[in-house]
Amino acid sequence: MPRIVGVDVPGKKRVDYALRYIHGIGPARANEIVKGCNLDAAKHAEALTADELRSIIAFIQEHYRVEGDLRREVSQNIRRLISTGSYRGQRHRRGLPCRGQRTRTNARTRKGAKKTVSAVRDKEERKAMKAGA
Repeated sequence: MPRIVGVDVPGKKRVDYALRYIHGIGPARANEIVKGCNLDAAKHAEALTADELRSIIAFIQEHYRVEGDLRREVSQNIRRLISTGSYRGQRHRRGLPCRGQRTRTNARTRKGAKKTVSAVRDKEERKAMKAGA
């Protein structure tokens, strides 16, 4: 299992697929890295030589922001939105979708499990609820 930019990538997978295990590298960037380092994409990650690994690491550090730096930047951006009180920041604070998706029926991933809100029909129970609240 080779270690690239602090991440153990699976050695049994092809290089272009193994690079995707690094946060911030998807299919397009993985292909760019393979082409930029002049590697064979069909080669498995465990078969990479030390020189090839060094060239991959140098290429990633030179061209992209990945792993901890990327996570830190994203969290700082979210904190900035929240502190400025922007609409997107308010949506982040409430745990709701911030990109305009509908929330009436969907958005269960962001909103969490359903919380049933029911009406209290009995007058005595309603008075007890008001007194307790």
